[in-house]
Amino acid sequence: MIRKIIEIDEEKCIGCGACAAACHEGAIGMVDGKAKLLRDDYCDGLGDCLPTCPTGAISFVEREAAAYDEAAVLAAKEKEQESQLRQWPVQIKLVPVRAPWFDGANLLVAADCTAYAYANFHQDFIKGHITLVGCPKLDAVDYSDKLTEILRNNDIRSVTVVRMEVPCCGGIETAVKIALQDSGKFIPWNVVTIAIDGSIL
Repeated sequence: MIRKIIEIDEEKCIGCGACAAACHEGAIGMVDGKAKLLRDDYCDGLGDCLPTCPTGAISFVEREAAAYDEAAVLAAKEKEQESQLRQWPVQIKLVPVRAPWFDGANLLVAADCTAYAYANFHQDFIKGHITLVGCPKLDAVDYSDKLTEILRNNDIRSVTVVRMEVPCCGGIETAVKIALQDSGKFIPWNVVTIAIDGSIL
């Protein structure tokens, strides 16, 4: 059917995530640092996302698109509310150095505050990962030795670090870097930084 639907200009998009946060239907997501219309049938065509975009990257177009599917949106929202946590404990200080759930795992090492700052933390970061959390400032400990042992003694496929933009969070990133170097393994890794307003930098 021909209907009104949003269009995102990738050239203008700066990846701030404001539109994705404003979209109540979950039609917009962040992919490789850019906003994307993930599903036509999730876009209601009302444009709550338009005024939040600081660069004017979003506009309305009329084109062939699937009809808005409110039932599918509601079902997706219910699924999003499910916990994605796959193991316990999660605190770096408490987690064992060896555990069966580490076998073949994609590891998430996150600063404590990130899950509070970033609204969709379970779906965007915890899902599909074994999760370790800590705060180097509050714990007053160097995590690098324990993380080294975890990487050395288990079959870890990848490591994602999620930290806040604040300077004290540099400690968790540094600990992971040291652990990766000292483990003697080549493990793909990346760092995601969350701003204090909850957006991804």
